[in-house]
Amino acid sequence: MNDQVVLVNENDVAIGLMPKLEAHQKGALHRAFSVFIFNSNKEMLLQRRAFGKYHSEGLWSNTCCSHPLPGESAHHGAVRRLREEMGLDADLQFLYSFQYHADLENGLTEHELDHVFWGISDNVPVLNTTEASDYKYMKISDIQSDITSNPGSYTEWFKICMPEIANKIRLKF
Repeated sequence: MNDQVVLVNENDVAIGLMPKLEAHQKGALHRAFSVFIFNSNKEMLLQRRAFGKYHSEGLWSNTCCSHPLPGESAHHGAVRRLREEMGLDADLQFLYSFQYHADLENGLTEHELDHVFWGISDNVPVLNTTEASDYKYMKISDIQSDITSNPGSYTEWFKICMPEIANKIRLKF
């Protein structure tokens, strides 16, 4: 079941399952989540995706992201994957959802209804090296500047949602 993603309609109603790779090959709309962790200095924890991932390898992105398992809520999946990818636990709060469509390398397409969560943690990440090859903390303004200067260094979904994250997080701190 870990290989399956939940296909959804525009209203986030589950309509079926599909193998993850096939969903990315066909550009099928499916449920996803993205987690943004900040430290007490208001710096965002970024991860560099592991080399060898089937897409977006070696690119910088938000703290973690993935897909809920069939029958699993997006929140529960976000908590699970934060622990699995980054070795962190945090009180995750729902921030917003968005839908996006982005063409990737290798003929793959991201077409996701992404549930965004955020939390605060000053704990040191313990990377699962099959998922993440590195991490760093950055201020939002520095991330935005670097995305402008080096857009090819960041994942597509991260570039798409960063403006909204910046606006919403300013209201939280």
